[in-house]
Amino acid sequence: MITHATSQAARFLGYEIRAQHSDTKITRNRRAVNGAIGLFVPGQVIRQKCALYMSRGQPAQRGMLLHDEDFTIVAKYQAEYRGLVQYYLLAQDVFRLGRLQWVMETSLLKTLAGEAPVEVTKMARKYKSTVETPEGPRSCLTVTVPRDRGRKPLVARFGGIPLKRQRKAVLTDRRPVMASAKRNELIHRLIAECCEICEARTNLEVHHVHKLADLNRPGRRDKPDWMHLMAKRRRKTLVICRRCHEDIHAGRGTAPPRK
Repeated sequence: MITHATSQAARFLGYEIRAQHSDTKITRNRRAVNGAIGLFVPGQVIRQKCALYMSRGQPAQRGMLLHDEDFTIVAKYQAEYRGLVQYYLLAQDVFRLGRLQWVMETSLLKTLAGEAPVEVTKMARKYKSTVETPEGPRSCLTVTVPRDRGRKPLVARFGGIPLKRQRKAVLTDRRPVMASAKRNELIHRLIAECCEICEARTNLEVHHVHKLADLNRPGRRDKPDWMHLMAKRRRKTLVICRRCHEDIHAGRGTAPPRK
């Protein structure tokens, strides 16, 4: 599609590309930006992303997350927000994502308050904090979960990302999978440090399958217990000990669960 570079924008890989024009930006007695090509965040993208966290024109809570822990809710919101911001760091107007940040933060607070249930302002006071960034301090929401045996606490944070253009940013277009179910509760798996087959607590590893469809191929022989477990939980990973991991890859039956 052919467009006029000055009056229209071309779309490529989610960016708007157009020629810039400004008679007021003067460097060394010349208009510095006229005719230069710039990358911009499409307004349609901002509106579509904001709509995911809104209802009837206002930020709204997400019912599918109400039964998750506060740590998990904040971590999921941050994963979605961070992925979008990092993709548009090359845009000259990446600051426009501040609108999305406000909508998501308000939706996040309403989700946390809906679970408590308490007022949104109380949740804001409870989790409001400041984080240091290369561009200076930024306000954010932080949930900290202490752990025993001298281990570092788990920290989930929403916000704290400077909305400033980075000319040499490396883009990784990877969309997070935001599964939400009690059996997949993120914080429970992080704290447990336990093999999900035999309950051993040493030499833990993670077993992956490429996709869930591989667990239900037609014509497959009787599925082993570990495969039934993954299919039932609808997740592509299992936290297991090294012995169980070796048994899986060798085609041997895994150890029975310990009492």
